[in-house]
This record gives sequence, C-alpha cells and structure tokens, in this order.
Amino acid sequence: MKNEKETRENLLKSAKKEFLEKGFMQASLRNICKNAGVTTGALYFFFEDKEDLFANLVQEPLSQLTQLMGSHYADESEISVLELSTLDDFGEGIDVAKQVIHFMYHYYDEFQLILTKSQGSRFENCVDYFVDVSEKHYRIMADKIAESMGAKTLDDYMIHWVAHMQIDAFVHLLTHEASEEKAVKQIESIVYYIISGWMAMFQRKR
Repeated sequence: MKNEKETRENLLKSAKKEFLEKGFMQASLRNICKNAGVTTGALYFFFEDKEDLFANLVQEPLSQLTQLMGSHYADESEISVLELSTLDDFGEGIDVAKQVIHFMYHYYDEFQLILTKSQGSRFENCVDYFVDVSEKHYRIMADKIAESMGAKTLDDYMIHWVAHMQIDAFVHLLTHEASEEKAVKQIESIVYYIISGWMAMFQRKR
C-alpha cells in the first residue's frame, strides 16, 4: 500500500474530480476509491464519510475567505462618523474586491464545488451565510453614514437587497467567468456601481 500521505492526497484528488463532475449528492465513494487505486475501507481510515471528504476539500478556503471578509468588515466598522463624511471609498473598495477575486480564483475548483456542487451537504447554504454577515455589517454602516450625512437611514429591505447584490456579484463572476484577469477587470465597474448606488440612496429626497 502507498504511504499514508500519498494515499490521502490521491483520495482528495479523485474526490475533487468526482464532485466537480457529479456534485455532492451524486458522487460515488466507490468511484472515488477506484480512481484513487484504493479500497473503500482505506477511505474510512482518513475520512468519516462523504461529507467529511467534501469538507476536507473546501473547508480551509472557505474559512480563509470568512476571515478575509470579517477582517475587512471589522476595519470598516472602526471608521468614525466624522471620517465617513469625507471618505472616498472607491479605491479601497476596489482593492478589497480585487483581493477577494484573487483569493477565490486561487481556489477556483474549491469555490466551484461550494457554489455549484454542494447541494445535499452542510455547505449548500454558504451564500446565505455571507449575505447574512454582510447584511448585519451594512446595517451598522448605513446608520453611521446616515448620521454623517444628516440623512434618513435605509430600511431593512434595502440593506438585505444590497447585501445580496454584493455577494451575488462575486458568485456570478466566479460561476460565469473562467478568467481571473477578466473577472478583475469587471469587478472594478461592479464596485463603482455598488458604492455609487449605495451612497446615492442616502442623498435621495424622501
């Protein structure tokens, strides 16, 4: 039998191929083991079940993205009301968006698994999780921006919609554009659109 490290790596490589082709629900552990050149029993030496195998492919990139997003939101939350009144957010917003794009394309296959092949696993609602995190953050930021501009704040529906639109923009790029270079180019216009629309809502007469 091959050494344990090599066997585990072969199983993960075979699993990634199987999950990408068939999705979590239709993927066959038998096929994964066959293509890895091991018995089914060998798989259970390394992984508890199919979901554990899937998690070993996607959990680390997902955790790193969560941390990246949380760090950015924490930094934004520290901005004072006074600073918000004179803040030019376009440059920083584009830089952060490009950083996220670069990270997600570095783990392109893993995020394809999460976004398009995870139905039936505990990862199938990841997009909803990121929308929820963003929504909570934008609620805080909307109240700060409204205070800094002397405007009315946004209602919960609009906060939810903006959060969804932002997350969906990244999801759409990753699931429709194979080229990181093209995705980076598109995200600039997307960020300008989102931030411009976001700020315009506070200036709209009511």
